[in-house]
Amino acid sequence: MGKIIFYEDRNFQGRHYECMSDCADLHSMFDRCRSIRVESGMFMIYDRPSYTGNQYFMRRGEYSDYMGMTGLNDCVRSCRMIPLHRGGYRMRLFEHFDMEGEMMELTEDCPNLMERFHNYNFNSCNVMDGHWLMYEQPNYRGFSEWNGNNSRVGSIRRLMDL
Repeated sequence: MGKIIFYEDRNFQGRHYECMSDCADLHSMFDRCRSIRVESGMFMIYDRPSYTGNQYFMRRGEYSDYMGMTGLNDCVRSCRMIPLHRGGYRMRLFEHFDMEGEMMELTEDCPNLMERFHNYNFNSCNVMDGHWLMYEQPNYRGFSEWNGNNSRVGSIRRLMDL
């Protein structure tokens, strides 16, 4: 079980809203978000309703200045809890759509896909075990919605509640 608290002001001040599950539309709960406290679990937060728009991964910790830390705006409009996974991690990346073409398999974090596989364009994937986070750039930087139109992947990390 996870718990995330959104605060309207920096340093955990102002009105706040506690959330312990997925929420597709947070707009009615608070006007803006300037600080966040993740008491347990992991969450993906989004700046648009229905889990769309810019997204940011949040793990247990205190984020007293959310905007300064992420460079994103103060709009948090939806969040999704990432369930705890116990066990192995396994993911396959494919060069073409519909899991066709050259296949690469990961069981560990990969800070640079280009170095490891000499490729960074993947158009489909199959996650067999665990939860994974894809980044646009090497060394776990850059982050956006991944889809067939934007298939550049620079690095991949397993999501583990540390």
